[in-house]
Amino acid sequence: MPTFNYDGFRISYEQRGRKQGAAERPLVLIHGLLLPRKHHYPLADALAERGNRVILIDLLGHGASERPPHSRYYSMELFSRQVVALLDQLDIPEAVVGGTSLGANVALEFADHAPERTRALFLEMPVLERAAPAAAAIFLPLTIAFAEMTGPIRMAARVARSVPRGLNLFTDIALDVLSADPVGSAAVLHGLLTGRLAPHPDERSKIDQPALIIGHNRDILHPFSDAKALARELPNAELVQANSFFELRFPPNRLSDVIADFLDEVWL
Repeated sequence: MPTFNYDGFRISYEQRGRKQGAAERPLVLIHGLLLPRKHHYPLADALAERGNRVILIDLLGHGASERPPHSRYYSMELFSRQVVALLDQLDIPEAVVGGTSLGANVALEFADHAPERTRALFLEMPVLERAAPAAAAIFLPLTIAFAEMTGPIRMAARVARSVPRGLNLFTDIALDVLSADPVGSAAVLHGLLTGRLAPHPDERSKIDQPALIIGHNRDILHPFSDAKALARELPNAELVQANSFFELRFPPNRLSDVIADFLDEVWL
């Protein structure tokens, strides 16, 4: 897979669909927390089939990218700058930027940091103020476990790395997550826990690019109330309710068609 250098570290990415020319409907698709970019493969392929140039990135600390072992390298703002660096690497002046969970928040930071590079936003399951207590309750113990149980977790990671890949995408994703070095994962979580979740609501209200927001009910980490609040804050947003967390995991389907139609509109 191709890579580029950011702040002295290697970041991995790949492209699917149309690749000829910087102006051909580029979409940067950003993964969820601690997940590799490959968890977006089905969606990327479905959107590429609709004529989009889909670019998948592994942010620092994720997937095939490097994993610096200190929390200072990880924050929503720094992740958004890595997306800017990716566009610079590919000589793309403007793109749709989106993602799931962590990826949605990074996309918001990207729009706040580089509005002139933001054609539109696709935001699935944003993690905002209403989710903050659940995020802290889930990720603080996980951060401590990664930091204090490094030896046993590294042994389990070695076993996971020895398991052959290629039988099933979701099995491969789970093995990739289990194969990650715990020091880097702890640093990612620590950096995010001590930084801001997303731009302040006052800043979000100034993001006027078209935005497609997708959320669902019965999820304490991605409450639908956060998605609804974000749809009210962004001046040019459309909110779509998914039937469940799983609905977008197996495209093409209703939601991937909604996203593809949205991309058709923003590139008119």
